[in-house]
Amino acid sequence: MLDRIDPFLKTWRWPALALVAALGMLGAAHAFEIFALLLPCPLCLRQREVYWAVVAMTVTALLLWQVRQNPRFILAVNIMLGLIFLTGAIVAAYHAGVEYRFWPAPSGCTATVVDMNAIDLSNLNQRQGAPSCMDDPWKGAYGLSMAGWNMLISLGLSALSFRAAGVSLPRPGTLSLAE
Repeated sequence: MLDRIDPFLKTWRWPALALVAALGMLGAAHAFEIFALLLPCPLCLRQREVYWAVVAMTVTALLLWQVRQNPRFILAVNIMLGLIFLTGAIVAAYHAGVEYRFWPAPSGCTATVVDMNAIDLSNLNQRQGAPSCMDDPWKGAYGLSMAGWNMLISLGLSALSFRAAGVSLPRPGTLSLAE
């Protein structure tokens, strides 16, 4: 089964797909914010930072790949992608734990819900307040909060990144002496 996806994990293909996945996750997060009016809490914003890191790293890596196509380089990129996505899964798991009240929220998270009707529209340059990190806007749709789904997606992307590292691992006899 995994052999079917291996061609998509070789050379520059997996970093390009990881870039598309990260941009898709960021697009979904911003769409929920804009169209569903779900303001992000500080932990939601922290989860987005991981995807921005993936975007910055993969764009840089893909540009460098055009300069010199080294198998060791793509191996390192895939390992770093796996570690970044794994970090995202940990941040999302922490956020889900706060939502499910497994542990306390960090000090930057408020305990009150932001009233969208009470926002002062005359002063939009200042933050009107942050939603609570302890509230699940989805109310556990399909059994998980948004942070829980983000954790599963990040774990999957991390596993694919590590699989891509294994697929792109230089085999003995495939490297030239110049490398």
